[in-house]
Amino acid sequence: MTLDGILPFARILLEKTVSAGSFAVDATAGNGHDTLFLANLVGASGHVFSFDVQEQAIKNTGERLKQASVSNCVSLFHAGHEQAAKLIPADYHGQLSAAIFNLGYLPKGDKSIVTKPDTTIEAVQQLFMMMESGGVIVLVIYHGHEEGASEREAIVSFAETLDQKHAHVMRYEFINQANNPPFIIAIEKR
Repeated sequence: MTLDGILPFARILLEKTVSAGSFAVDATAGNGHDTLFLANLVGASGHVFSFDVQEQAIKNTGERLKQASVSNCVSLFHAGHEQAAKLIPADYHGQLSAAIFNLGYLPKGDKSIVTKPDTTIEAVQQLFMMMESGGVIVLVIYHGHEEGASEREAIVSFAETLDQKHAHVMRYEFINQANNPPFIIAIEKR
């Protein structure tokens, strides 16, 4: 396939902005795949801040990082991503290169625990303020469930209102697939 799928495209966006020595955020740690991906990009001289409200997600992520021997460049927070401005040390504010969100619920986890539009938008606003110029926030929006549909509407509405003088916003999606395929909203700080 010539077109990149949603998750590979999300990673392409991250690779364009994150390099050795960068600072990045995984706003929804889940099973640790994105945290590990970011840790490998930032290397020993950079740092990743990873958040999740579920203790199991933090445990899964910690184990994945330990197995890959990259735990030393990651801070795990058993907290909601809307706590980013409070939990990420002030020294890093204005220096973040990227953040990624995989919205919805933890794969193979409790499907009643989902991301919420108000806390997600709050986190995006906080992280945008902490981004360096050229930094990017990638939101992978899974909307094939009731809460996901309302979160999709709120995120898209919010993103459409961002001033183009301060942010470039794009939407990447497949429009001819069944079953509400996920899509990406990417926000680049100008």
